[in-house]
Amino acid sequence: MKNGWPLLALAGALVLTGCDSGGVPSPAERLQGESAQVRLAANAVELRGDGLAAGAEAFFFAAGQKEVEAAVTKALGAALRSGENPECGAGPITFTDFPGGLTAHFQEGRLVGWNWHLAQDGDTPPSGVVQLAGKVQVGTARALAESAPGFSPVADSTLGEEFALGDKIGGFITAEKVEMLYAGTQCFFR
Repeated sequence: MKNGWPLLALAGALVLTGCDSGGVPSPAERLQGESAQVRLAANAVELRGDGLAAGAEAFFFAAGQKEVEAAVTKALGAALRSGENPECGAGPITFTDFPGGLTAHFQEGRLVGWNWHLAQDGDTPPSGVVQLAGKVQVGTARALAESAPGFSPVADSTLGEEFALGDKIGGFITAEKVEMLYAGTQCFFR
């Protein structure tokens, strides 16, 4: 037994070494690191293919409606209007319009999509900024949109000149500029 202690100590050290991550962060640590790098101003909303961020808070699709509305209101100002469209192909959609042309879509109290369009007549100006990550924004010239990574026209769209930016974001061009961008569940009648 006396000779077994060094071997047991060596085995213990090897086990502990095998458990070392070598400095590789866990998935939770990586997410924390990513969100720390993408800090938005308190009055900014960034639209993403899988949700949106409002100020310091980020929301994936399926986030709670009350939380999303509160964060967007804090960034852009009070909601302009809300309503429901019970006739959507994806099922009834509740929508909330915010200053800056942002409309958030909800089903059963969960964020399911957004669209960003030019402001409507009579809308109050936003107290903050709505933006999409990257160079394509509402109002961007056609040539700039067409040169963006992932841009592809949607062939045979019945809704006008439609395009995709990658596989999660879409949009429309009218009068040589981007008129609307969208992601997630929409209530378009094709």
